[in-house]
Amino acid sequence: MSDIILTPSAAARVATIAERQGKPAILRLAVEGGGCSGFQYRFGLADEIDSEDLMVELDGVKLVVDMVSLDLVRGSAVDYVEDMGGSAFKVTNPNAASGCGCGSSFSV
Repeated sequence: MSDIILTPSAAARVATIAERQGKPAILRLAVEGGGCSGFQYRFGLADEIDSEDLMVELDGVKLVVDMVSLDLVRGSAVDYVEDMGGSAFKVTNPNAASGCGCGSSFSV
């Protein structure tokens, strides 16, 4: 099993955003304390990869996760979904004991 998976849909979306902003196609996923369930996901384009980051690559797009966050998201898939509620990056996290209605925070 991979430590973390980047789906083709998420990779395509990162590539589009990075091209528009003139940045490298590197998506950083971090976990921070907060949100309605205890932890929340934070996404952002990164300019570089830190030496301690885990990095996975798909179609030239890199997903990076710091080691502290990785402990909370190991085995997860990062996807990009579009539905009637809008569009967003989504983490399917097997470590989450519970989540919230908004889908952006979780508890372990």
